[in-house]
Parts: sequence; C-alpha cells; structure tokens
Amino acid sequence: MRKPLRQSIQEETELGKETGTRMGRIGDRPYWALNLSLLIRAAHQVGAAIFLAACLLDAIPGPPTFYVVLAISSGVLLLVTEWLRHRQIHRELSGMITLVKILLLGAAWHGFLPLQGTVLLAFLVASIGAHAPKKVRHRLLF
Repeated sequence: MRKPLRQSIQEETELGKETGTRMGRIGDRPYWALNLSLLIRAAHQVGAAIFLAACLLDAIPGPPTFYVVLAISSGVLLLVTEWLRHRQIHRELSGMITLVKILLLGAAWHGFLPLQGTVLLAFLVASIGAHAPKKVRHRLLF
C-alpha cells in the first residue's frame, strides 16, 4: 500500500527536523519506476566504466561511441527517474554534484582541461556524492 504524497513529504521533512537541516521534498515514485531506475543505473555504470577505462588507459584511441551514448543516455534517464522521487534535486547536494560532474566531463571532452585527470576527478566526486549519507546527499543548498 502506497503512502499518500503528503505523508511521504512530511516524513522526509521530519528527517531533516531531527538534525536541523533542510531536506528536499520527495514525491511518491511508482514501484515500476524504482525497478526501471535500477536497470538504468546498471546500464549507466557499464557505460561509465568503459568510458573511464578508455580515458585512463592509452590502450585504445578513445572511448567507443556506443558506450559514450550509453553513458549519456542512461545518465539522462537516471536523472529523470531520480527527479520523480526527489522533486527539488536541482537544489540538493546530489543535483549540484551531478552538475559539477557534467561540467568537468564536458570540459575534459572538449579539451579545456586535461582528459585523464579531469575524468578521474569527475568520477571521484560522483562516487563520494553517491555514497554520502542520505541526510547529506539530499540536503537543500539554497
């Protein structure tokens, strides 16, 4: 049985009240969307892993196009499925980390920053942000 949206939002804000932090609003995401997001996340990790390996290792001239497209398209879909749950993701730390990651990868891809170091930095930032505690990840920044 799903909880009403108002109750879900109230529970999430109660989490923030315990520590005095402002937490982002959450919405009620359908169960099928949760399962779909797990598959999308797995595809994103495969595409991102091949992209990272291709950028860090000089064994091949560059990332294979298929895996670049897989990483980008699954990343966009993953952001949409996360937005279904975290309605203020653009104001949360997790959203800002995603924005920083995109900017770093874009700057490296277009030659504004060194490719290997910047791609590695983007992956480290994303990894730390993804594994931060919930109260840190979904804290409102503004």
